[in-house]
Amino acid sequence: MRIGYARVSTDEQDTKAQVAALKTAGCERIFEEKASGGRWDRPQLKRLLDQLRKGDVMVVWKLDRLSRSLRDVLTLMDKLGEAGAGFLSLTEAIDTTTAAGRMMMQMVGAFAEFERAMLRERTQAGLQAARREGRIGGRRPKLSERQQAEIGKMVESGQRTAADAARLFEVHPATVSRLLARRREGI
Repeated sequence: MRIGYARVSTDEQDTKAQVAALKTAGCERIFEEKASGGRWDRPQLKRLLDQLRKGDVMVVWKLDRLSRSLRDVLTLMDKLGEAGAGFLSLTEAIDTTTAAGRMMMQMVGAFAEFERAMLRERTQAGLQAARREGRIGGRRPKLSERQQAEIGKMVESGQRTAADAARLFEVHPATVSRLLARRREGI
C-alpha cells in the first residue's frame, strides 16, 4: 500500500497541493501535519511509521516535507528499511523500491556524512582560532564577576541561603549551585 505524508510548518500554509499530488501518485492513506520539519515529536509521522508494514511505500511530495535534516531523513530511511517498507519522493524522483533508488539514497548518505565531517572540521578550526585570539565560546554569564563574588560571600558566610541568593539576583537556583561548586573547586 502507498501511504502519503504531507507536512506544512505554519497555520498560514495548507497541504492541499501536496495531498493532490499524493492522491495522484496512488496513496490510499495520507497523514497530514502542521509542524516544523526540524522537530521529532510529530504525532502524524509517528502514526504513519507505526502503521507501515512490509511492502508498503511511504510517499512524500518533496524530501524536505519529511525533514529538513539529511541525518533525520537517513534515520527515517533506516526505520523504513527495518519495517521492510519503501520510500518515494515525487519531486526528487527517489524511489527506494528500485535498485537505482537505493543507490541514490546511499550516495545522498555518503555526501551527507562528508558534509558533516567538513562542517565539524571547519567548526573546530574556527573555535581554535577564536581561542588563540583570547575569545571563548558559550553564553554570556548572567552574573558579573562582582555579583558572583557577592553571592559567594553571602552564602559562605551564612547571611543567605543559596535559594535566597538566587531570588535576590533573579537567577535560577541551579546557577547559584554551579557558581558555589566552581568556587569550592577553585575554578
